[in-house]
Amino acid sequence: MESTIAKNSEYHLALEAQFGAHDYHPLPVVLAKGEGVYLWDVEGKQYFDFLSAYSAVNQGHCHPEIIKTIQEQASTLTLTSRAFHNNKLGEYLKFTTQYFGFESLLPMNTGAEGVETAIKITRKWGHTVKGIPEGQAQIVVCDNNFHGRTTTIISFSSDAGSKNHFGPHTGGFIHIPYNDTEALEKVLQQNPNIAGFLVEPIQGEAGVYTPDEDFIRKSRELCSKHNVLLIADEIQTGIGRTGALLAVCGNCSCEAHCERQKDTYIRPDLLILGKALSGGVYPVSTVLADRQIMDVIQPGQHGSTFGGNPMGVSVAKTALQVIVDEKLTQNARHMGKIFRSEMNAFIKESKIVKLVRGRGLLNAILINDKEESKTAWNICLRLRDNGLLAKPTHGNIIRFAPPLVITEDQLHQCIQIITSTLKEFEL
Repeated sequence: MESTIAKNSEYHLALEAQFGAHDYHPLPVVLAKGEGVYLWDVEGKQYFDFLSAYSAVNQGHCHPEIIKTIQEQASTLTLTSRAFHNNKLGEYLKFTTQYFGFESLLPMNTGAEGVETAIKITRKWGHTVKGIPEGQAQIVVCDNNFHGRTTTIISFSSDAGSKNHFGPHTGGFIHIPYNDTEALEKVLQQNPNIAGFLVEPIQGEAGVYTPDEDFIRKSRELCSKHNVLLIADEIQTGIGRTGALLAVCGNCSCEAHCERQKDTYIRPDLLILGKALSGGVYPVSTVLADRQIMDVIQPGQHGSTFGGNPMGVSVAKTALQVIVDEKLTQNARHMGKIFRSEMNAFIKESKIVKLVRGRGLLNAILINDKEESKTAWNICLRLRDNGLLAKPTHGNIIRFAPPLVITEDQLHQCIQIITSTLKEFEL
């Protein structure tokens, strides 16, 4: 019989510790409700969300239009598998390919599945189109990348915790330093068997490492020159987060929903999306490419039971429409400038923060302490106490990524919480 004791935070934390795999180290807070930029724990305390489920909740928690869509579709048809057609997938494919400007789309569920899909497409393209000898197609990746935790992906991870003791690892990957086009050019010149270059326009898990403004543009030029596919992993950076629909759009300021201008938009050959593609409501990911690339995949060669299901694609279509209707890309650009300006002003007088970096509403601060210290973790605990949830990465970096629906008044409240909390830790 279920216990009648009060199910407070300690109760839920104990259950997870006893029965769950210990594969995460979450901040000790137990959440029960979300709306917009806010979260509430089981005791009813309210917080500002400054992580957005790693940028999956760009549209805000429980956005009413997205929730309405999932409720309506859940009561009609949820899953057919790809053994049959359904009346939602085709409309989603047309809408999303036009939205991002590609000819075709392969639907999957999680971000890691999207990356695995792009790797398979790239390798087969390399063998069957570029003419690379079978089994010799190479993909260039960057140091300190984060593309997921499946077996293939961890094989080219720089994170020892994700990689060590999980071998044997998958071969076929060449590492170069991030933000180093000279290294990319050198490896492309030396190796004719390279099929693709997989890159994050901003390295989120590496601490919101924002590269030089011309890094992606030069990478595009080099890939085109050497007949190599440019694969953009925009799972975390895409869909308005950086103040442009895609981070590869750069710093353009046009008002179109896709935020493209010819002088700033760098078009990848394959685009990987996930997270905010469903507004944090349902796992949806996708790989977009033009036909000459996508058509190397033929029936039976790749797929997913749940990929392209009626509920997922309906939610994703609504989630993308919300980005347009509420001008969330533009809001992210505007709010991000305010955040970095205020934080840079604070840093001038601060000893605890070295720098702030980012683009749009994907930002991070570097704590003036060793990476192995607990300072950033302790700051996040104190931020929690003060009503704001954030999480460290790489030990001494704290990422700040609120939902894109945040207002200027809410942002200023959050900046006040952040700066006053940091002052408590001044060295």
